[in-house]
Amino acid sequence: MSLLCETPNPTRRAVLMTGGALFAWAYLPRFARAADNRDPRLIVIVLRGALDGLSTVGPVGDPDYAGLHGDIALSLSGANPALPLDGFFAVNPAMPVFARLFKAGQAAVVHAAATGYRDRSHFDGQDVLESGLPGPGNSATGWLNRALTSLPTGDHVAKAGGLAVGPSTPLVIRGAAPVLGWAPQALPTPGDALAERVLDLYNHRDPALAAALQKGLDADRMAMSDELDGKTMKPRGGLDNAAGMRQSAQGAAKLMAADDGPRIAALAFDGWDTHVNEGGATGRLANLLGGLDGAFEEFEQGLGERWKDTAIVAITEFGRTARINGSVGTDHGTGTVVLLAGGAIKGGRVIADWPGLKPTQLYESRDLAPTSDVRAVLKGLLADQFGLSPSVLGDKVFPDSAAVKPMRDLVV
Repeated sequence: MSLLCETPNPTRRAVLMTGGALFAWAYLPRFARAADNRDPRLIVIVLRGALDGLSTVGPVGDPDYAGLHGDIALSLSGANPALPLDGFFAVNPAMPVFARLFKAGQAAVVHAAATGYRDRSHFDGQDVLESGLPGPGNSATGWLNRALTSLPTGDHVAKAGGLAVGPSTPLVIRGAAPVLGWAPQALPTPGDALAERVLDLYNHRDPALAAALQKGLDADRMAMSDELDGKTMKPRGGLDNAAGMRQSAQGAAKLMAADDGPRIAALAFDGWDTHVNEGGATGRLANLLGGLDGAFEEFEQGLGERWKDTAIVAITEFGRTARINGSVGTDHGTGTVVLLAGGAIKGGRVIADWPGLKPTQLYESRDLAPTSDVRAVLKGLLADQFGLSPSVLGDKVFPDSAAVKPMRDLVV
């Protein structure tokens, strides 16, 4: 089994555009519309820490569910009832926006899904999820960036580059393709000395690059700050809480709504490792899911007319145990959910070859058994949104994965 490890050869411009909390973004001309008037966008949200899929979208129709998941199992009755999606599955009540989008045909769920990784290490699981390689390794590039570089030369999506949101560039979007990035808690403020020194340097040595850097600074400030009375800024949330998730999505949506903005983005939200006091319909997990739900809403509102061509996918490194533990939480598991939202999604569906929750049906007698491959979902989105072929997806974007076929008809 071979592992792909691409190490970019960075130029002076590439380093500035991809290497830290502050990135320059080349100011690109407006793109011509595609012949079918589609202007597709893809947003990848990585939920780091392993999401409990059974408390996110609960199989309330499975007779073994409540007994296994105990106090954190979702229910259609009680003080905080889950929101029914169909006759078998219901979504956590902290996600009313997702439920609304689902009913409108703009959200879907792929349940009992996992990557090919099975050893339950966060570090290795996230590496596999974001690199797109068949196993953990020292990859310098992610599958989303390789998808960008696989687009035809001159393609308007490739020209726009990508957008990265987080304290550092998520691995999923690292690589040779240009990436605009910002971190909510590391954004230079007006008058920042380092930023001014960099601008002064390039004004003397490279005026074109200085202009690009200024555009990047202006875009960052617009995206990540709200001024009060024209002087002070609202506090910025981190990416492991509801406020930070919503603010990050709000800023990203502003950039992606522009005609000359990026069409592809990656956001990384932390905090999903719920070993202790996880909560179900209320509590810690519900608070995080409320933040993710808020992010969906910010994208819906902020993208405006671009929403109709947008696909959002939320993925995590693996699921959590079907049984709750002694700390009223869950431990590292296997099968989980992939959440899809956006005007381009063919929604209103829970896509699942349901494996069941009887003891003999659990993976290694402890986890929801995976029956769908996360890579199949991602390949399907890339094929439907950007026209990437199965051979490119199986060889370059997700190396050594030709046997994993793209999931079809995810996009309208």
